[in-house]
Amino acid sequence: MADELRIGLSELLRKAMIDRDAEFLKEGVRVLSQALMELEVQEHVGAAPHERSARRTGQRNGYRERSWDTRVGTVELKVPRVRDGGYFPSLLEPRRRAERALAAVVQEAYVHGVSTRKVDELVKALGMEGISKSRVSELCEELDEEVELFRSRPLEGPYPYVWVDATYVKARQDGKVDSTAVVIAVGVNGESGEREVLGFDVGPSEDGAFWTSFLRSLVARGLCGVRLVTSDAHRGLKSAIEAVLVGASWQRCRVHFMRNALSLVPKAAQQMVGATIRTVFAQPDSGSAHEQWRRVSEGFRHRFPRLTELMDEAEEDVLSYAAFPQEHWQKIWSNNPLERVNKEVKRRTNVVGIFPTEGSVIRLVGAVLCEQHDEWQVSKRYFSAGSLAKLDRREEQLAEQPQLAAG
Repeated sequence: MADELRIGLSELLRKAMIDRDAEFLKEGVRVLSQALMELEVQEHVGAAPHERSARRTGQRNGYRERSWDTRVGTVELKVPRVRDGGYFPSLLEPRRRAERALAAVVQEAYVHGVSTRKVDELVKALGMEGISKSRVSELCEELDEEVELFRSRPLEGPYPYVWVDATYVKARQDGKVDSTAVVIAVGVNGESGEREVLGFDVGPSEDGAFWTSFLRSLVARGLCGVRLVTSDAHRGLKSAIEAVLVGASWQRCRVHFMRNALSLVPKAAQQMVGATIRTVFAQPDSGSAHEQWRRVSEGFRHRFPRLTELMDEAEEDVLSYAAFPQEHWQKIWSNNPLERVNKEVKRRTNVVGIFPTEGSVIRLVGAVLCEQHDEWQVSKRYFSAGSLAKLDRREEQLAEQPQLAAG
């Protein structure tokens, strides 16, 4: 690695002294950054490329191209990937934007006199007592521009799988503290196999009109090719999906369904009931899953009639995943991919407690989601190209079935 760095720097100096390359400084940033990433990933996996070593703890997995905006211009990097997906270059500072946003929210609360114990403690810890309103305004404006660019960017799909969910934070509105809904959508890009944060919005509640408006805004930005949407069973959300994402199937999150099901039986029976229902998800194909579902439902009919009623009603929605390639099932049958994002959002928003304005909610949540989106772009693909190709073959087979029946 030292030899490669020396060769790269020698070539760079040659360009500067002989060719008088105008891109000298930008190329210098690229060479040094590339060398730094190579050293970091070598330490991460415990060995140099192609090196046999007892210290090796991981494997490389090629590179991913990434544009990096710097003071000397946009630098094109080749970010190393590792099989465990756990490497992120330190120079890209994955958490810097969210930390700035958190500081901005705390400062805004401070200068507007919104005093809570958490805000007061953070102001002292961060040394912000003397900050001016004009400086806070400048900082907030800068962050708002970054978040708005992220929220309004074009979506370049298709996105066959989409997950949507909501979480709640507290914010001051018209002089009182209200619970504010934060709705988030993530999807898998059908061309790259990478997860993306598609968008988010903030509103007073997650009613049907709000969900419809949110989904329409995603479609207006380019959301297309959606084949399955996974969410909880919020009535307004389900209706919005049917109205806006026409042709897409709906998957009722199996985790949320299980909570609903277990709430209908005595606590002493919950472990047994949960284990019995989970046998459905161990079935190898759609037909077997539906047969087992009905068998389990019928077995509970006399002892837990309300549970059987729920299972009869929810069968098609909870088993929607079974119509898709089997290797995708564990990633699409629940909202777990988005639940992890929500936990990160809550971890950051809980630091603030009560937000001074709705705009400050958008600022901090947007910054956290921007960073999550960036990390996904350089981490391991959620679905491989070969795996996603099975979706197209499935569509072709479904299209051929009516023709075969007619023949």
